[in-house]
Amino acid sequence: MAALPAQAEDWRSSYTLYGTPGLIDMPTALSAPDAEIATTVAGFGGQLRTSVTFQITPRLSGTFRYTGIDDFITDGEQYFDRSFDLRYRFIDEGRVRPAVALGLRDFIGTGIYSAEYLAATKTLSNRLRVTGGIGWGRLGSYNGFDNPLGAIDDRFDSRPPIDFGVGGELETGQFFRGDAALFGGVEYRLTDDLTLTAEYSSDAYVEEVARTGIERDTPVNIGLSWQPRPNYELSLAYIGGTEIALAGSVILNPKERPTFGGLDSAPVPVGVRSAEARQAVTWDRTTLPDAALATALTEALATEGIEVTGVEISDRQVRLRYENMNYRSEAQVLGRVARLLTQAMPPSVELFVLEPTRDGLPLSATTLRRSDVEALENTPGGSDEMLRRASFGPAGPREGLTPVVAPGNRFSWGLAPYVELSVFDGDNPVRGEAGAELSARYELQRNLILSGAVRQSIYSDFDDPGSISPSTLPEVRRDSVFYSIEGDPGIEHLTLTWYNRFGPDLYGRATLGYLERMYGGLSTEVLWKPVDSRLALGAELNVVRKRAYDMLFGFQDVFDPEGPDITDPILTGHISAYYNFGEGWHGQVDVGRYLAGDYGATFTLDREFANGWRVGGYFTLTDVPFEDFGEGSFDKGLQVTIPFDWAVGQPSRNEVSTRLASLTRDGGAQVNVDGRLYNVIRDGHLSDLENEWGRFWR
Repeated sequence: MAALPAQAEDWRSSYTLYGTPGLIDMPTALSAPDAEIATTVAGFGGQLRTSVTFQITPRLSGTFRYTGIDDFITDGEQYFDRSFDLRYRFIDEGRVRPAVALGLRDFIGTGIYSAEYLAATKTLSNRLRVTGGIGWGRLGSYNGFDNPLGAIDDRFDSRPPIDFGVGGELETGQFFRGDAALFGGVEYRLTDDLTLTAEYSSDAYVEEVARTGIERDTPVNIGLSWQPRPNYELSLAYIGGTEIALAGSVILNPKERPTFGGLDSAPVPVGVRSAEARQAVTWDRTTLPDAALATALTEALATEGIEVTGVEISDRQVRLRYENMNYRSEAQVLGRVARLLTQAMPPSVELFVLEPTRDGLPLSATTLRRSDVEALENTPGGSDEMLRRASFGPAGPREGLTPVVAPGNRFSWGLAPYVELSVFDGDNPVRGEAGAELSARYELQRNLILSGAVRQSIYSDFDDPGSISPSTLPEVRRDSVFYSIEGDPGIEHLTLTWYNRFGPDLYGRATLGYLERMYGGLSTEVLWKPVDSRLALGAELNVVRKRAYDMLFGFQDVFDPEGPDITDPILTGHISAYYNFGEGWHGQVDVGRYLAGDYGATFTLDREFANGWRVGGYFTLTDVPFEDFGEGSFDKGLQVTIPFDWAVGQPSRNEVSTRLASLTRDGGAQVNVDGRLYNVIRDGHLSDLENEWGRFWR
């Protein structure tokens, strides 16, 4: 009981067969390191569980799980189940007190793993750790006793039968109801890499014993986990005295990059003026004309992957409008541009007004004093002090800027491999396709862009569409697999996009063409976003038609007299609110009309990291009843964005994004349009610049 808390921090938790920090099958009160993401695959007794756990905050974690169970419903067939967990550690471990956590298992799903628990964990030495807890639901099914919460309200005495309908509903009426039972376990660290675990399980596996025929002779489970490196773990366990379990976890943390450091080229050093030179109020334009100065500046910045679009130079100030083609962080580009300006500008120029753009849209104006740049480059705390002295506001008008002629070649193209996965559907946990994608982009003007992509499949197991569950809604998404089957090769998108800034805080976009693989038409959008505001408001209106399955230039022309007419144009639209809560948390709410004609709202919450990682979740509720929506009840899922520069260490603006959705259904479906305004402009606004300001001197 006198163990130091530091000992608990040095000895990290293993991952259970459920893919959560814990013992073998039972939970503990321990948490993974903040922001850690673990993917766990565990199998035993005809079950194969695939779990993704994210440590959302230092105390809160969430898990999405997909499980295949042999013979659970009918003999010879595999049943697939989706479930979500949440756990919150509300007491930290101290010198005497244990860590304590409260958890909900399978609180949104079909409910076959539904349980709640309260767990306490104490590290007794650097080799020994103990856990005890009380559980309800499945965790109250072995040696259960009357619910102690019944003393508060007799409604806690009984647990209603599982009736999750089509699944995916939040059944709060079951939480902490019915019999309770105790569980616990001991972990002993044999070596720094090897941990022996014994647990007493309060899960009787009632349904599995009755349905699948597995046996459970004892509540005691024994396991051995091996973690030679922080990014993976292997486990072996003996379950219930009858079953051998194997599990493996792949672990990564967005805060920790796989490379030792960035491989960016070193920035140019700051050019420091002499005391006499600082007193200059002008310069000799006969020896250094404005045009020659602008040309030299444009050529120098081009070597950094920064394209100058406009310049205004006076005796005391330079105003520079540019587009960053290379770096993910606009704060880093501000620093590099400022460094170069100290080398290139005449001594009299004291103010640098820097205006980054994206797709022809001016994003903001950052004003720096040259003397501050000179003084703070190598000063301790210079980055924070530079941020304090800088001023931020909307970009100025186009008037006054001398346009820089765009490079003659505004055409770019690329050929790259692609992998597309369909995960966690009702018939198959993972299906995929791999091939080659040819993409191209042509800038007719800086804010008028023609782009497209064509894919050719090399391998695919989408040959069988599987079963498409019935629905009263139009088939706006649930037939998406047919596009993979017949669209080979297929046009992923082919669009003409126009951007414009209508005022200091008002932006617009119009996109025409084949917007995505399933829909084509016209998408329009306006966005209000002041540079220094955490809040943005937008509105989007789309008129689209469903594309033909071959993903070429046609649209659907099949009319079903017994169902909705999918050949007519579809009108969708949303009013959106975006808010930066600080500390990397971003929220978004979209309210409006969806592809199936339903009305409702989508709620999104992302945690973003300064290195470009984004991890979040979303759910959509509309006026479609859960029964009509079908399996899953409503649209929900996880989303992850990984920046290329994090993985390879080289400067890049590219990133890869994916969504892990429990099902592809028709309710709450939106059009997927690239280049939506909020994501285009936000990099150059104050909140994002502050978040990445540590890269200013890089």
